[in-house]
Amino acid sequence: MNKIKNVVNEELIFDILEKYKNPSKDTVINILNKGLKKKGLSIEEVGILLNTEDISLIQKMFQTSKQIKKEIYGERIVFFAPLYLSNYCINDCEYCGFHIRNSEKRKKLSLKEVEEQVKILIGMGHKRLLLEFGEHPEINNINYVIDVIKTVYNTKLNNNKIRRVNVNIAATSIENYKKLKCANIGTYQLFQETYHKKTYEYLHKGPKSDYERQLFAHDRAIKAGIDDVGLGVLYGLYNYKFDTLALVSHSKYLEKKYGIGPHTISVPRFQPAPTVDLKLNYTINEFQLLKIISIIRIAIPYTGMIITTREKPELRAKAFEIGVSQTSAASVTSPGGYGKEKMLQQFFLQDNRNVDEVMNSILQQNLIPSFCTACYRTNRTGKTIMKLLKSGKIHELCRPNAILTFKEYLEDYASTKVKKLGIKVINKYLKKIFNKKIKNETLHRLKRIENSERDLYF
Repeated sequence: MNKIKNVVNEELIFDILEKYKNPSKDTVINILNKGLKKKGLSIEEVGILLNTEDISLIQKMFQTSKQIKKEIYGERIVFFAPLYLSNYCINDCEYCGFHIRNSEKRKKLSLKEVEEQVKILIGMGHKRLLLEFGEHPEINNINYVIDVIKTVYNTKLNNNKIRRVNVNIAATSIENYKKLKCANIGTYQLFQETYHKKTYEYLHKGPKSDYERQLFAHDRAIKAGIDDVGLGVLYGLYNYKFDTLALVSHSKYLEKKYGIGPHTISVPRFQPAPTVDLKLNYTINEFQLLKIISIIRIAIPYTGMIITTREKPELRAKAFEIGVSQTSAASVTSPGGYGKEKMLQQFFLQDNRNVDEVMNSILQQNLIPSFCTACYRTNRTGKTIMKLLKSGKIHELCRPNAILTFKEYLEDYASTKVKKLGIKVINKYLKKIFNKKIKNETLHRLKRIENSERDLYF
């Protein structure tokens, strides 16, 4: 238990939330001003912000996180797509459509089907995938996972391919994480779902019910050499204030112990799914989710924040403004679901727009879509990327790379409407590349892309 307390001290978290009820306006303003320095916040300060209910102060919170996001991540929204490979699972999690009690037909993609799905995703414009597997030690063993990763990387469509594979598999051993590392993955993502131990154990049956196995999975991944890890909470399972404080505590633990905090933090909310009959006592509304996003951006300014198609387009648009830097588009949550009849889904989605429609929406916000994977491929990961993010110098690389990868999308996949608007937005952000040498080289590479070259990056 002491080992767990090093990561998540439940007693301390409850004490903070009780101690800092009804914080004063001056206290909140002082914390927000500290946040603008982009050095992060203590968990006590996060607790104060979570306990803030004054709408005018929350709006000030939104303005603060918007400024921090702008200074660190700028105008870029990085895109990926989930690819579900198998919904075979031996766990019986109360909130998941893949739980073992679901008697619907299961599906595991053959490597040929993986190739077919990947070609569809490439044809949509995607360059980065998140691979999703149910937990089944025989059907979805580590050898299958590695074979899938190799298949994804080896699949091409015309002049394009998937350039980076991120992975979400069940908590596993250091040996298996080493195999993922050797397979050249980007980020290893795993959510704690809820950090409240009693609730966690109530909601899970099967191997995943082991709270400690789940909590220390990222430690094992880091020890195996994976230096980009992603954390997350499934909001709605327990009190959002507790889970957000615990999430921040987990992030601080990783940074203190390994010198690298989470590369990404995801903020999914519970969504209904087939055969899921979970009565939630801790539902959160859209405004509360935005508040969570804002607080995490202020508390952990360097992390990439993810919101997916679980949420409605209008909410996603607001999230992009105040903190989110990565998102999915045109997703499906069933194996083999791209371009075909959707089978058993893990959960229902709220944003069903195609990629081009999402691109148009992003551009209307004067943001620029990015399909960049350069950092993974130039070893700008782990401590290196954290240092660049904290210094604020990442713009010098990310802005040109976003422009170049979005130019590829415009050339290969965009509708006439999106291409016209996209060129306008590219020209706007070309003016913000202040290093003359990099700007000139970016202009040169844009011409090369127009002449059918691909995968040019800094």
